Amino acid sequence: MAGPAPGRRLRWLAALALVLALAAGLLAAGAGQAPRPAERGPPVRLFTEEELARYGGEEEDQPIYMAVKGVVFDVTSGKEFYGRGAPYNALTGKDSTRGVAKMSLDPADLTHDTTGLTAEELESLDDVFTKVYKAKYPIVGYTARRILNEDGSPNLDFKPEDQPHFDIKDEF
Repeated sequence: MAGPAPGRRLRWLAALALVLALAAGLLAAGAGQAPRPAERGPPVRLFTEEELARYGGEEEDQPIYMAVKGVVFDVTSGKEFYGRGAPYNALTGKDSTRGVAKMSLDPADLTHDTTGLTAEELESLDDVFTKVYKAKYPIVGYTARRILNEDGSPNLDFKPEDQPHFDIKDEF
């Protein structure tokens, strides 16, 4: 009987590496070390999908951004994980919420859509969002989808004061 196809094996290994890296971050946070708040960067801004795609780690002189739960993080300091050719580069330049929740690098999972995720996957997403991304990386903005509906009308559920690192005086 033949083993798994090479592409499937590579996806499985990448997913395993993602789980191990995220677990290491969670263990460090849970080992009596309080996660330190991410450093404040420039004021936050709004990113369209096209704008966010420009920060996918392909350009050497550009910062590397990724979004989780509509929050855009500057993951440039983790270039060895997120830069060009790095194991998690697939997560960058987009909102990869579903992929983070499922610990998946499958292209079909690299989306903002959380429809159909299990309670365990949603709990994992919240854990990783708080203990890894918010604790380690500066927030540089939000995805337009988080603030606007698809028709361009305002998302009435969005409250700036409830957003991580939001400070109204930095916005004006």
